[in-house]
Amino acid sequence: MIQKNTTLIYILAIAAFACCCWFGGIGIIPAGIAYMMATKTQEDAMINPINYLKPESFGTAKTIALVSLIINALYLVWTIYQISTIGWDELMEQSRTTLEQMGVE
Repeated sequence: MIQKNTTLIYILAIAAFACCCWFGGIGIIPAGIAYMMATKTQEDAMINPINYLKPESFGTAKTIALVSLIINALYLVWTIYQISTIGWDELMEQSRTTLEQMGVE
């Protein structure tokens, strides 16, 4: 029998956390998937713990996925707010100016 573990949930949650700052909150997608997987798997682990390797670790995975989901949601809201108030052209101009100051052409 194959025992299930939390590796995929951790990978999705950490990838979502890494994506939040680079892609304007797009990491909400893998964070949501990780949170739903962790919730469902934690419930299954309570019912049938013999199929799972360390069933108590799903609580930690669920917490990390939830934190990643909240951070991505906040960043997505912030990005939408910036685009609606400042405008896309001004954001791109600020990005170009910042890159020029850093020496990236």
